[in-house]
Amino acid sequence: MASDKAQALRDAGYRLTQARLAILHVMEENDISLSPEEIHNRGKMIYPSLGLATVYRTLDLLDELGFVRRVHSEHRCHSYASTGVDRHYLICTDCHHLVEFECSGLEPLIESVCQQTGYTVSEHLLELSGLCPDCQTKPRPNQKNTTENQ
Repeated sequence: MASDKAQALRDAGYRLTQARLAILHVMEENDISLSPEEIHNRGKMIYPSLGLATVYRTLDLLDELGFVRRVHSEHRCHSYASTGVDRHYLICTDCHHLVEFECSGLEPLIESVCQQTGYTVSEHLLELSGLCPDCQTKPRPNQKNTTENQ
């Protein structure tokens, strides 16, 4: 919830500006990963004075604090998604739709990795990418129409 993250931001000693509140609101209200430009455009609807440089600085801060995650994609440099601890995402490589999913069963793998490496894992992020059901039905540029070949 944006108010929880807003309070955590304040508790961490950061000013809670209208721009930061707008960005937090945008991130919490969207179930897709958004580019900084998309966050800027949506945030301006909430706080018209929001500047793009402020969006980038705030996203860096929110990423550092663990409130958002930078999500990499094939076609865009990066986008951002709202986070919590131990998040699991499916990301469509075509439309960039992001779905968070429950994932049980990783604990044995994490424990094994810890034993092999000596690391203590405090959190994890799992990103799986592919085509969502809607994009799977769209014609692909390098797909030939099967009716033309008959």
